[in-house]
Amino acid sequence: MARTAGEATKYESAMLAARCAMSLDQSQTAVQALLLLQREFPRDPEVLYTLTHFYSELASRASQELAAVAPSSPQAEKLEAEAFEAQGNWDKAMAQYRKILEQDSKQQEIHYRLGRIFLSKNPPEPAEAVKELQEELKIDPTNASAEFMLGETARQMGQWDVAANHFARASKLDEGFAEAYLALGMSLNSAGKFSDAIAPLERYVKMQPQDTAGHYQLGTAYARVGRKGEAERQIELQRQATTESQGADRH
Repeated sequence: MARTAGEATKYESAMLAARCAMSLDQSQTAVQALLLLQREFPRDPEVLYTLTHFYSELASRASQELAAVAPSSPQAEKLEAEAFEAQGNWDKAMAQYRKILEQDSKQQEIHYRLGRIFLSKNPPEPAEAVKELQEELKIDPTNASAEFMLGETARQMGQWDVAANHFARASKLDEGFAEAYLALGMSLNSAGKFSDAIAPLERYVKMQPQDTAGHYQLGTAYARVGRKGEAERQIELQRQATTESQGADRH
């Protein structure tokens, strides 16, 4: 495949190699062919379909092998809990996560996942979620996602200062966590701390220039501190992003 010059031949060769490797259970060869297809033909519908189908099949095979070779391992139990969670079967997922904690009370991410379930339930149970997320941070103080979820919980309850503190910590733990900067800016705007909101929102719009929410929030902060020209610029960028998004949806 790598030495093939013609695009059509390369495409066909890679497709055939992926299919043959999958049928022979040669995962490494299959992945090499899939990566070539993804690199060379990233927008081809058949390639995208094949990637989705074969990667899903590879994941299924790996999970079956994990269940066969280490059925009682925390990894296998976590995978089963995640399956229940994906199905929305909260009670079974929680029971499975609790089982993992009984075996190892210091297992990372488990309290975080329990907290996420409490927030996903109908109705949500924010108080229980906060307890689990705080427990996660005792085990892993570097978990930016747990900090973010604590911030979201506080924000939904109108506790702007508490939310901002959590979002700020999340952004420091993971400097590439774009959503944390937006949430921080929104919380600060809601708290009336417009000058403080500008820096995280400026960071966010640089990371996500097509997101209209970022431009709106930054424009609001600029306007409230008297930076009229910059506020108008953000409103214009918001309009442009909206127009481009609508155009992409039509296509």
